[in-house]
Amino acid sequence: MYRHGYYRVGCGVPELKVADIEFNLKAIKEMIGNAIEKGLDILLLPELSITGYTCGDLFFQKILIDKSEDAIGELAEFLKDKPLLVAVGAPVRSFDRIYNCGVMIQDGNILGIVPKMHLPEYNEFYEKRWFSSGYDFEEVAYVKYCGQSVPMGSKMLFKNKSNNDLIVGIEICEDLWVTIPPSSNMSLSGATVVLNHSASNDLVGKRDYRLDLVKQQSARCLCAYAYASSGFGESTTDVVYGGDSIICENGSVLQEGKRFDINPTLAYADVDVEKLVGERVKKHSSFHKSNKIKDDEYLMVEFDIKGDKKNIQRDVWKHPFVPAGAKVRNARCEEIFNIQISALGKRIMHTRAKALVVGISGGLDSTLALLACVKTCDKLGLDRKMIKAITMPGFGTTDRTYQNALSLMNNLQVSVEEISIVPATIQHFKDIGHDPDMHNVTYENSQARERTQILMDIANRDGGMVIGTGDLSELALGWATYNGDHMSMYGINSGIPKTLVRYLVKWIADNSLKEVKDTLYDVLDTPVSPELLPPDKDGNIAQKTEEVVGPYELHDFYLYYVVRYGFKPSKIFELAKLAFKKEYEEDVLLFWLESFYKRFITQQFKRSCLPDGPKVGSINLSPRGDWRMPSDASWQVWKDEMEKIKSDLKLKPL
Repeated sequence: MYRHGYYRVGCGVPELKVADIEFNLKAIKEMIGNAIEKGLDILLLPELSITGYTCGDLFFQKILIDKSEDAIGELAEFLKDKPLLVAVGAPVRSFDRIYNCGVMIQDGNILGIVPKMHLPEYNEFYEKRWFSSGYDFEEVAYVKYCGQSVPMGSKMLFKNKSNNDLIVGIEICEDLWVTIPPSSNMSLSGATVVLNHSASNDLVGKRDYRLDLVKQQSARCLCAYAYASSGFGESTTDVVYGGDSIICENGSVLQEGKRFDINPTLAYADVDVEKLVGERVKKHSSFHKSNKIKDDEYLMVEFDIKGDKKNIQRDVWKHPFVPAGAKVRNARCEEIFNIQISALGKRIMHTRAKALVVGISGGLDSTLALLACVKTCDKLGLDRKMIKAITMPGFGTTDRTYQNALSLMNNLQVSVEEISIVPATIQHFKDIGHDPDMHNVTYENSQARERTQILMDIANRDGGMVIGTGDLSELALGWATYNGDHMSMYGINSGIPKTLVRYLVKWIADNSLKEVKDTLYDVLDTPVSPELLPPDKDGNIAQKTEEVVGPYELHDFYLYYVVRYGFKPSKIFELAKLAFKKEYEEDVLLFWLESFYKRFITQQFKRSCLPDGPKVGSINLSPRGDWRMPSDASWQVWKDEMEKIKSDLKLKPL
């Protein structure tokens, strides 16, 4: 997993007895043993976990502070030759003051001491009574601690020697709740993982706010944020501590621990620092420009993650464009459909179009385009008859798709025209000297271009515009006839991948246009096909797209990680194995990944002259907005990488 930028970060809430340092040290050692067994790279422990947060005026007792330092020294020795970076909370006395600190330890070395910056002094909190603020340190100072010379101060980050993308910062509890948390500056200085030692007590509703804080800060800082709070064992004289543990990555929750557990808890997740750095590179103009708030440089203290490679333990959803939960998915579909309707409505009003011309094949994409046209007319108060729905049967049209097309058009009460492309295409074959029995690319593309010509000419005839039906997945693969179905006057589906088109049509059938629900469900069950080759002997579709270009669910998966994050083929392959481990063998995944790269890079010339169309998600291939690429770029680098993967795995060619 290390070569793909993953690191296993955990939040541990060990057993605790207030002021019983020997007991707490033993519990922390047990937690460390558990963390090592689980393969963790970084372990975060709660605020003041060596003593307990609720010691109160006992912090003024020198024996408590001295025993705490002795315990940290013993913990450092315990960690010698162990493959783990540990952040433990402890009170540290320095310069005749006591500081609430996070202490970073690895392999017997105390790497640094980071004091808490913002000390709460309201409601149930009285920290200023015992502790001084990290603002005392204008710059990092070296102090004698546990017999070692240790850097101490807030302007300190910890950098992995073997992978500079892994930079760790520490802030403590209240630091997160202030207007500009220290982690904001840390992230601008390179921190990709932020650890928060906390002792946040639990009140009704507080947990939801706390979770939102962690999620938002991880998103704002484009970082992984681990939060570990004190739990069972802290004093309940006035408040209760639930042991909350949260690990987020760029706004998404990766893992949460169980609250109010009387037993020790360990929540962990594999965070992807490579992805985070890639996001920062992509968003450099906005992310790095905000460094006006950054003042001083941070001391970079080096550490080195050790240990063998291990499998990635991370849930990878196989349909990244489609939310996994039904509730969120339905809300997403509604939002996307509204984006389509709003986009088309603006275009109609701007062009003063008198007609919307759309070719209806009975397939998924043209169906979605028609549904968007219908709801747009309804929203604008326009007669649905302005929609000129044209069915154009050809050599490969089957009765099933033909009847579905007629059913949709008639039941939606749009204007219907049927124009066979067979006579015109046969004449065209004669004109160019092509044998109609030769079912090659000329045979197929001539039909696609004939259909486009009909639509364009009808748009001219009726003062309308041609509504494109091609989707994002087809554009990524170049699965379109240049100047055929590739062209329109407005590509209403151009931002929607094929896997999402299916869910969108189903949502519309169930929630919006129920009068065509039965037909829409049959469209959903129909194999995806351009129907440019004759049907089989039973009259069924013979040309099935996914048998030619590969499964769309794989290509959409690859598209997401290639364009959204720019991952290397080897990393995408590993993620695909996790996502599709029950559906596809490794050699199949690799075969279609190589096919995707070849098609995606070599078919840019079709995307370079795309018509306008609305962006609906984080990925779009418009040459004017999201994806700028030369049409004559080579795919050799990616091809070589694919060959290396095949060689490493000793896979036989399919």
